[in-house]
Order: sequence, then structure tokens, then C-alpha cells
Amino acid sequence: MTASLSLPEGKTDVDAIVETIIYLYTESRRLTKEMAGSYGLTGPQLTILKLLESFPDLSLSTLSERIRAQNSTVTGIVDRMEREGLVRRERSRSDRRVVLLRLSEKGGRLAREIQVEPMEIFRQALSEMSTNDLQDLLRILMKLQRGVLQRVSRSGGKQEAVRSDPQPPEQITTRTPGTLENRMLSESGDRGVSRKTRRSREGLE
Repeated sequence: MTASLSLPEGKTDVDAIVETIIYLYTESRRLTKEMAGSYGLTGPQLTILKLLESFPDLSLSTLSERIRAQNSTVTGIVDRMEREGLVRRERSRSDRRVVLLRLSEKGGRLAREIQVEPMEIFRQALSEMSTNDLQDLLRILMKLQRGVLQRVSRSGGKQEAVRSDPQPPEQITTRTPGTLENRMLSESGDRGVSRKTRRSREGLE
């Protein structure tokens, strides 16, 4: 017989689920922001750095789609990263009209050095779950995501594309940044970074 979880008096299952989701989200943002800041980066810069490490030669529009941001916003972030020697723009050999983004040597070294701690914590916790539990969790989360986005759409918000083919459990623990990981990283904020917090990055030059 499976033991049931005891909830505080007056708290429903729905309340407990919502609070747990909020906790996981806010704690991930906090850890990610601290980690990015220790390397003199902002959340969005770290997102782009790790994404280009796994997927080199992305166009600006493709990069914007992957991190769910406007082209103009991403352009500003990339411009700053290019000035700091982390990324470079190159013309596509197959289509000279297309500009591709890739990490510079300095950016590549920094990307390899940084491990996304919140994602590793999630992966470690998920790796302890059974395949059936992972499948059930993914199915439920995808269903919840669809429900939330439908309500956002009806209320006038911008609806994002939702995968209708959830990934099999063995792909959940992959180290490749996914949509959720990109969003958590990018939402850490793109505020200015002080000179003091740049010391780790400058040491890579």
C-alpha cells in the first residue's frame, strides 16, 4: 500500500503542487543568477554561451527562437558579447546573406568551464527516478504546460509552441540545453555586471 503525503491543514493538493513549482523555479533562477554573476555574465549571456557550445553556427533568428526572445533583444546581447570577445559573427558559406554565430576561442573556454548547477541538480534527482515515473512526470508536466498556455492565449498573452511529442525518459537527462533550461537561464536577467565580477572571465584571456 502506498503511503499518502500529509498536507498542512487547509492546504489542498493543488496548493501544494503550485507552491512546489514556484519553489523549483525561483530556486533555479537564484542559483543560476549567482553562478552567471560569478563569471561576470548575465543570465541571457550564459544561455547563449552554453547554447552555442552545443549548437554552433546558429543564425540570430534561430537563436532567438530557441531562447524565446525577440530578435532585437538577442541582437543587443550578442553585440555586447561580441565586444567582449565571447562570440563572433561569420557569413554562411552556403548562403552569404546569412550571418551565423559561433563562440570565439575565449568564449569556448568559458563555456567549457561553466557547469549549469541547477540543471545538474535536477538531472541528478531525476536520474534516481524509475523510467515509469519519468514518463508519468513528463506526461503530466506537458499536459500542465498545454493547459497554462491555452489560458494565457485566451487572456490575450502570446502563446508559445508546445511539443506534442514528449521526449522519452532517456533524453530527459541529456546535457544538451533544452527549452526549459534556456528559459530558466535567460530569465535570470540581463543587467549590467560590475568590474569586480568580471575577474573570473578576464582570467581566461
